[in-house]
Amino acid sequence: MDIEVHSLAHLPVVAKQLSDFAGDQKVFIFEGDMGAGKTTFIKTFCAALGVADVVSSPTYSIVNEYESPNGSVFHFDFYRIKDIREAYDLGYEEYFYGGGICLIEWPERVEELLPENFVKVEINVLDENRRVFRFSKV
Repeated sequence: MDIEVHSLAHLPVVAKQLSDFAGDQKVFIFEGDMGAGKTTFIKTFCAALGVADVVSSPTYSIVNEYESPNGSVFHFDFYRIKDIREAYDLGYEEYFYGGGICLIEWPERVEELLPENFVKVEINVLDENRRVFRFSKV
């Protein structure tokens, strides 16, 4: 599923489409270049999930936890991990397999730890204001 977006105002519609596309799937990976808008979109997606808290990037903490009407939402940013052992030390299994919603930025840094099934969200930059979102189930 490909969706072209021309402004930030369209992100809530894309977030709803992602939620509908995902169905019961709870693990989402987000791919895109630095500055593509992964965190910006995750903030919008969290709002669509009913998260009332202010959503911020977990760049330094690696994971932020939020509550939604449907349970816990975990937002990961693995950009700064230097070694896969950091994910083990974090207790990734409890998060990835614990039934909460997992939103994972920079998943390629922990690729061997990802669950077998997840929703992949690719964000491709067309220009300063336009992005293409591609959803797929793996």
